[in-house]
Amino acid sequence: MERAVSLSPTALYSDVKALESTKPGDLLDQEAGTEYTFSKDFRAVRILYHSRDALDHDVATSAVILLPTGPAPDGGWPVIAWGHGTSGVATACAPSLMKDVYYWGEGLSDMVRAGFAVVATDYHGLGTAGHHQYLDKVAQARDMIYSIPAARSAVQELGRRWVADGHSQGGLAAWGVAEIESELNDDDYLGAISVSGAISLDHFMEYINGSDGGEFYLDYLAFGIQSRFPEFEPQEILRPAAMSKYAAVTTSPACWYSGFAEFRGFPKGKALKPAWRRNRFVRQFVQETELGSRPIRKPLLVISGEADQTVPIDAVRQTVRKACSMDSALSFKSYPGLDHDPTMTESIRAQLAWMRERFTGIAMTNTCQQL
Repeated sequence: MERAVSLSPTALYSDVKALESTKPGDLLDQEAGTEYTFSKDFRAVRILYHSRDALDHDVATSAVILLPTGPAPDGGWPVIAWGHGTSGVATACAPSLMKDVYYWGEGLSDMVRAGFAVVATDYHGLGTAGHHQYLDKVAQARDMIYSIPAARSAVQELGRRWVADGHSQGGLAAWGVAEIESELNDDDYLGAISVSGAISLDHFMEYINGSDGGEFYLDYLAFGIQSRFPEFEPQEILRPAAMSKYAAVTTSPACWYSGFAEFRGFPKGKALKPAWRRNRFVRQFVQETELGSRPIRKPLLVISGEADQTVPIDAVRQTVRKACSMDSALSFKSYPGLDHDPTMTESIRAQLAWMRERFTGIAMTNTCQQL
């Protein structure tokens, strides 16, 4: 299935010659995206831009800008910085190299049709050379933030003001954007939406280890921890059975569907070693990616499905309560009966309404007192 929807990378994805002479947020290269399933109806521009990873290394990251039809309104198109859910950790897993940009039918088409320009980052290491720092909120948040000025350089019709939105891995990244932006003086940033992603990673790892078929996420996480801490070895926390599948699910052309298929029927509770929590790299990674421990100054909408089988809502509520104790500007909305992906699609109308309110200056209702 992945090969059927994949596109061949162009020279743009390896054009990093200007990285040493530019700064984060600068545009490195651009090209028209004409091979997408929606190319006849909407305009797409792929970009390569200067970003920075969690280790403060200067890196090149790719993205695709999705534009509505017709002339831009006065002031330019309102902008959404989009963070996608887990697509994989291999270079081949960049959404901008998928014919449907991975989420076109799960919210992106609605955003563009509603009159928003979407700047959809791939995250560094997906599409571009380098190790993808999977589920590192700092790395992915920086990719989202730095994609905005680069996109404005590529497409003059983009407006100044923007919001962040993301699902699953992107939900964690969007919350990371909200944290970083709380310390910046960026009047153009209006707020963020975190869908199905607000969870402590140690809780996530424990939950997935006892899941049915989702254990490939643990191989991804071991890959991400090693990308953040090169001295870490995946076998420090992965049992031999999970380690035996590691190369198959973390190297190209394997992406999400391959990982899911590889671990189908895997015995519950048999992916992680018993002492995984005591690993010093895991402890530091969990601490660095913790959500809710820093106040959010601008509006943050957190959305979760009450039947989510990937990111359980009880853990999301725990994170939200912690954030609320920090006097964060937060609104929480849950959806009864919805699992992980349906939460994204079924909540898109609420997301769009919330974003329109931010662009029109309507104050957000803080629901922390109701939790």
